[in-house]
Amino acid sequence: MFPALQRLYRPFDTMVETVLRVVAGALLVTHGFGKITNPFGAVGMVESLGFYPGVFWSPLLAATEFFGGILVAIGLFTRPAAFASMIVLLVTIYFHGIVKAEGLAGAETSILWAAIFLSFAVRGSNAQSVDAKLGRQI
Repeated sequence: MFPALQRLYRPFDTMVETVLRVVAGALLVTHGFGKITNPFGAVGMVESLGFYPGVFWSPLLAATEFFGGILVAIGLFTRPAAFASMIVLLVTIYFHGIVKAEGLAGAETSILWAAIFLSFAVRGSNAQSVDAKLGRQI
């Protein structure tokens, strides 16, 4: 927008993207920690959304949030981990916005998080990631 300022903000591109990736992944880990310590605790909730059998989907939800968050935070298998996390968040948009009838007010946080993980699913990680250190991105 302001070409004259490019020299000022360009050096921060990678750092800011890394901060967003690490914070998003760490917060997803924090959110998934309760689920990973009790992987069958969400059986009723996932079945109420139509995901049967809950004994399959509940641990998968826990693993996606907890381990997916770790992978995104460190930048390893970033695209698949971010994509799986985005799918979970799309379901939470449906859950809060439609099932619980909270509308946009209930779903807006999940919408924001889904957009963040969509960004990492499409772009992958950057030079400050394990993917970059290994020299490959999926």
